[in-house]
Amino acid sequence: MHVTLEQPTGARLITDAGQEIAIPATLRYTAGDPLAVHIDFPSHVTLDGEAVTWTFARVLLGEGLRAPAGLGTVRIRPCGASHTYVEFHASEGVAMIRFAASDLYRFLARTYTVIAPGEETLGAELDQGLVTLFGGRV
Repeated sequence: MHVTLEQPTGARLITDAGQEIAIPATLRYTAGDPLAVHIDFPSHVTLDGEAVTWTFARVLLGEGLRAPAGLGTVRIRPCGASHTYVEFHASEGVAMIRFAASDLYRFLARTYTVIAPGEETLGAELDQGLVTLFGGRV
């Protein structure tokens, strides 16, 4: 069964000058990509006027809600008990977005009702391809 969860949420873009700008975002999870979560930003809040989706590991979101996590293009860290910072690193610079931690916790809990942590599968085709790639028998 293919299930997609979407949770619209508000966030705050933190500028270099320390100003906060309210922006909309949609948290998204799909059973077809069980290891990932997605954050969609509409075109009117992006630099190039195109809608943007950032995709990263669901486990990273869970880790980042408890302690600083991530070393690559997405980094997540708690900010007190009620907020969480998500940093997106790109060639154009870094965008720091502050979310209500409760929104992220609620979203993450909802993803676990679709596919529990540790029960993710990448699909038979990928599993078969990996076995073949590494010299195993199918």
